[in-house]
Formats: sequence, C-alpha cells, structure tokens
Amino acid sequence: MRTTVSIRSLLLLFALLALSHGAFAQIGVGISVNFGPPALPVYEQPICPDDGYLWTPGYWAYDEDGYYWVPGTWVEAPQVGFLWTPGYWGWGGNAFLFHEGYWGPQVGFYGGINYGFGYGGFGYEGGRWEGGHFSYNTYVNHVNTTIIHNTYNTRVTNVSETHVSYNGGTGGIESRPTPQQESYANEHHIGPVAAQTQHVQEARSNPELRASANQGKPPIAATAKPGDFKTGVVASRQAGGEYKAPPPNAARGNEAHPGNEARPSTENHPENTTEAHPATSNHASELQPHKFTPPDTGNAATDKKYQEQQDKLAAKQTQDHQKLQQQQEKEHQQATTKNYNDAQKQQMEQRHAQQTQQVEQKHDTQQKQMEQHQAPRQTAPKPESHPPAEKPH
Repeated sequence: MRTTVSIRSLLLLFALLALSHGAFAQIGVGISVNFGPPALPVYEQPICPDDGYLWTPGYWAYDEDGYYWVPGTWVEAPQVGFLWTPGYWGWGGNAFLFHEGYWGPQVGFYGGINYGFGYGGFGYEGGRWEGGHFSYNTYVNHVNTTIIHNTYNTRVTNVSETHVSYNGGTGGIESRPTPQQESYANEHHIGPVAAQTQHVQEARSNPELRASANQGKPPIAATAKPGDFKTGVVASRQAGGEYKAPPPNAARGNEAHPGNEARPSTENHPENTTEAHPATSNHASELQPHKFTPPDTGNAATDKKYQEQQDKLAAKQTQDHQKLQQQQEKEHQQATTKNYNDAQKQQMEQRHAQQTQQVEQKHDTQQKQMEQHQAPRQTAPKPESHPPAEKPH
C-alpha cells in the first residue's frame, strides 16, 4: 500500500513554490533511511568520450527495493565553466539523508567522500576550465591525448584510501564544510541534467545493480556515456568492503530540503515507518502505476465489486499520469524550440516537479479513501449474558 501524503510532501511543495522566485537555488531532495549505503566499489575509469565531458562519480542510490549502484559516467557539462559537485549520504541525527549533486562554477561540499578520479573528498583535482575549454588532469583521468589535446599532468597527493560512502554516523567520514564551501551553495548552480536523470532511471531498472544482488560489487561500475550500459562499460574490480545486508523494515520516508545546505542535517526526522518510500519524482514520466491491495472480505460478490472499484480508480490515475506527461513533454519541446535560457529551464523544471507532486497527493488521498471505504466493518461485540443474581433468602 502506498503511503499517504504527509507533512513532508507539503514541505516539498512549499520549497518549490519559494524557489520559483529564485531560479538559481538548489533543490536538495533526498530519501532518508536508517542504515548507510555499502562501501564504494573499486573500479577503473572508462576513457573520456570527447572534449567537454566531465567525470561524474558512481554512487549508491536508494528506492523502495533498497540500495542500487548508479555507475560513474562522463557527462557533457551543461555550460562552459560549470563543474560537478557529487551528491552524498550524510547522517542527520537519526537517519541517513541523501544530498543531491549539482552543477556550478565551484565544487562544493560532498561529504568528504573519496569518490576517486579527482574527487578526493575536498574540491576537484581532475581538471579545470581554460579559455572556454576543459583541460584534463591525466594523472587521475583516462583521456586519449591523441584526440583530446587540452591536458596536463599534476600529481594528486594526500588522498584517503577509504571506500566509506557516507558522512557522519558510526563509521562515516568525519568531515564538515568550510565557510567557503558553504558560500558555494549560494552561487548560480543547477541540478542534474536530463542525461543524468535518464542514467539513474536506467540503473534503477537493472536488477544486477541492486546491492542485494551484487553484494557491493556491481557488474557495471562505470560507463563511457550516461544511459549507455552496453558500450564502454567497466566492471568493478572488487567491493569496497564487507557487504552487510540491511536490517528488516529499516526504510524511512522522503525528505525535502531546499538547497543551500552543505552540512548534514541535524533536524529531527519523522517517525520510523515499516515500508520503503520511492524517491521523489520530478516528472510524470517517472511515476509508477499505483498498486492496490486485492480485496479479501470473505464474500466473493463483495470482493468482485471492490476489485472493479480499484480497477476503475487505477485506470483514472493512469490517465492522469499520461495527461500530465504529455503536457510536460510538450513544454520540453517548446523549451527546445524557443531556446530557453537556464533560468527559464530551471523554472519549468520546478513547475513540473510541483505538478507531479500535486497529482501524487491527489492519488494518495483517493487511494486512502478507497481503502477506508473497503476496510472490513468491525461489529461491536455482544454483551456477555449472565444469569440473574439470586435473591437473598
């Protein structure tokens, strides 16, 4: 059964509405869970496909089925001068929260996590922008210098060998952002580009990338280009550490956080739940069909009636998804035709996220109402009968 909308979803809407007035603010939306991700696997970097592509390291993402590996990949920078700040998992006091990565002129705080290939835990030493072109540090990047000539070779030192994948908590990286890193969160930056979003969806749909299946050693550790899991694929050499299966019923709900947060959250999170929650969807195309619990009242006729009601509501909700998806895809096409600038694109994406959350709120409410209507009626117990008291003699 899908979880009904709570105050967390409302907080997301308020954050989106507020950010519509500041198109350059980061939207940090994540999932919080009670157990940390596996260690980062050990793998080689695929060769850079072309000039202007920047390395985005692999990481463990989470959904209702647990952690899954999002392979590292080369991504074309959204604009000249922009660098990638990787996302990271951070301990928030009673849960792990994922902080979304972003593109911006500076590399901000990413939890002190050693993702490798120039992301040693602080800043980025894999390359730099020079004269409108990205120059690659071949000491940490795999680049074909006969094709890409804007390169240099500078030794990277003092990099930790740990493969820990989260900040804070028991066994986590003990690192905190500097005032300078915190200031980067206020600079002009944007979230993951469409190619990265597609890359995550591709990883999510691959059962072999589930930590429960690969025990922390994903068969696809990195790819040459986002979304292409067949060409230029690199497998893990080994797991980054001993894999520990998560405890049962340890998942927690979605958390919505406006950007400008570099430090892991220390706020009190909502109470534990007994089922996992899917990551927040920003587009109707990412929404999954709603699942209903099959009726079982003990009466075949009633079960058939309730099943027909569920099927009718599911069909209506699917139509809602399709209608919104068509609307959003049309707006994306208009954005391409009219050559939207970054601010216009950001505002459109925020509007789409708000629309998507609103339709899910409506659907969750509809499903809850149906479940309450179809719940077995509880009849009051009959009072126990007692023999009349004997009259005193």
